[in-house]
Amino acid sequence: MTDPAPTETAPSDVLEPLAARFLRRPAATTIPPEADGIVRAMPVVLRLERPPAPRTPVLEAAAAAALAVCLDPRAQPGGEWHDAVATWVGGRIRKIARRARGAHWAAVQELPGVTCEVDGAEARALLPGPVDDVPRTVSRLQIGGTDLEPDDPGPLPAGRPVIWVNVDLKMTVGKAAAQVGHASMLYAAALRLTAVPEFAVREVGGAQWAQLCDQVKRGEAVSVRDAGFTEVAPGTITCIATG
Repeated sequence: MTDPAPTETAPSDVLEPLAARFLRRPAATTIPPEADGIVRAMPVVLRLERPPAPRTPVLEAAAAAALAVCLDPRAQPGGEWHDAVATWVGGRIRKIARRARGAHWAAVQELPGVTCEVDGAEARALLPGPVDDVPRTVSRLQIGGTDLEPDDPGPLPAGRPVIWVNVDLKMTVGKAAAQVGHASMLYAAALRLTAVPEFAVREVGGAQWAQLCDQVKRGEAVSVRDAGFTEVAPGTITCIATG
């Protein structure tokens, strides 16, 4: 973390709408449009220098950063970020991942948000807002065009929650970054977390993915069902979080 982290006693009510919408009504896959008609998203900027950091720590940093914005004291009731974060969480929690390096990465640090670092990989989640009113510093960053090859992150660290990504979907690193960000938020909402844990991310498929889906059916894990705007069909389970 390179920005102020939430304390263990910080309130997490900002995530309550997620628990109500996704966890208490897991069969509901259709989310109504925003009440005011404004489409909002959280920009998640991935630092991809030359050469870039490996794929897994980039995704782990993205998962932590997205949740860190929500649990930041500034996002809690009375905080300067609360209205922006609460309004976004009450909608479709879209995230748009972009990539940056060098001076562009440095410029992004000046915008409201939280940067997280994992094993040399960095991601910064910014304050969510209308998609048609993005700062020039962000809008000039590319969304696609770069991907990261699969890596070997090694054995799972003991005691960490794990975000499992469906490798069979062949999601780009940007798409996967947005999905693990959804997963970290849903996991935190389910457990009413008040601080950001150290997430491990692993990409799996086949029989292991089927077993994870069974855990979801039994209420033992939290799943992310994509809205289907990009890359995958609506209702596709992209990530599963276990702890």
